[in-house]
Amino acid sequence: MSISFESALGIHEKALGFRAQRAEVLANNMANADTPNYKARDLDFASVLAEQSGKAQRGPGGLNRTDSRHIAAEGVSLSDASLVYRVPLHASIDQNTVDEQIEQANYAENAVSFQASFTFLNSKFKGLVSALRGD
Repeated sequence: MSISFESALGIHEKALGFRAQRAEVLANNMANADTPNYKARDLDFASVLAEQSGKAQRGPGGLNRTDSRHIAAEGVSLSDASLVYRVPLHASIDQNTVDEQIEQANYAENAVSFQASFTFLNSKFKGLVSALRGD
């Protein structure tokens, strides 16, 4: 009997990857807060979740492999639909749409969500190890 990590972990593994990618996008926004004409971007969790759930229901797929030696693509792939521009709350003279307070709040919220997902996955793995040991 084999263990399927897909069925044991569900979407939470992909959610953890999404949170890490969102942290990169938000950090990039904060780094470019003083760059003229920079447009703040963010990831839409709902669209990524719907895309990943649809992929899970359809089964593995996506890229066509034309040779048996090609490596299958896996993981969270972000489409342009999930990476959206943020609408600014107020106009800026230099056309920069980064609001540092909003970016910091989103980054902190994302960090808490990342930690929650990580803790959840950690408890899942501890449960699997305990089941394997027969505890």
